[in-house]
Amino acid sequence: MFLQGYLPGILEGARLTLEVSAVSLAVSVVLGLFGAMCRLSPNRPIAWLADIYSTVVRGVPDLVWMFILFFGGQMVINDLAAYFGAEAPQINSFIAGTLTIGFIFGAYMTETFRGAILAVPKGQIEAGLAYGMSPRRVFFRITVPQMIRFALPGFSNNWLVLVKTTALVSVIGLPDMMYQADNAKSATQLPFTVYMVVAGMYLVITTISIVLLDRLQKRYTLGTREAEL
Repeated sequence: MFLQGYLPGILEGARLTLEVSAVSLAVSVVLGLFGAMCRLSPNRPIAWLADIYSTVVRGVPDLVWMFILFFGGQMVINDLAAYFGAEAPQINSFIAGTLTIGFIFGAYMTETFRGAILAVPKGQIEAGLAYGMSPRRVFFRITVPQMIRFALPGFSNNWLVLVKTTALVSVIGLPDMMYQADNAKSATQLPFTVYMVVAGMYLVITTISIVLLDRLQKRYTLGTREAEL
């Protein structure tokens, strides 16, 4: 039997990897949009804090953040529970993993969205305001649609890296694809075969992602390309 019956477990781990990736992406997009708006804020303290978040998070290895936020967070919870005389709850590995990866890639998305917003021609924004549109309407009707087009290349790259970064959740006990692969490797003593299977699965996920994101990018640039012709 191939991989001595461990293949279903690896496939189940692949499903969990996709779930972690999707939730982490949602968290990172929310943080990225908020961070980008803060970085572009005329309020200097807010822009400064957003800049610190982006710089510090991107400057520390992802694995270190995983350990800091998971184990450090549990220590804080334990200390607070002890202070109030309560029983300390255990941090859920799925929540901890997705929030940590979302927190990390929120910094990268911040820079992606900030650059995309700055790429929108200011003349169009000024024209919208002059036409009588409110700043809120200008943002959602003029800035956001064009920002998406400018952000897609960076967003696509961040997504591909994020998918591969989900392998880190195995170190906090979440039974993702890498966690299942480690178990299979130890039991079968076939590390090369096991990790080649996992590499192939990651390649399938990223390849499908590239195809879909390329189609999305072509859709958003269709009008621009036609105008240039």
